[in-house]
Amino acid sequence: MSTEQPEWFFCLRHHTVEPEEGCKAADRLGPYSSRAEAERALDKVAERNETWDNDPNWSDDDEDK
Repeated sequence: MSTEQPEWFFCLRHHTVEPEEGCKAADRLGPYSSRAEAERALDKVAERNETWDNDPNWSDDDEDK
């Protein structure tokens, strides 16, 4: 019996959480250490995007022109 914790992934094609034996890596986010963490994958992406969009040190706007 393995003592290693299973890894979980969020499948972008099926919008489901799946174990390592799932869809190809290009269609997934992860790995996550728990199923609950994988279930929040899209929320986490949205939170990070919001943070980056509002980061004053990063901007796609060219204000020097």
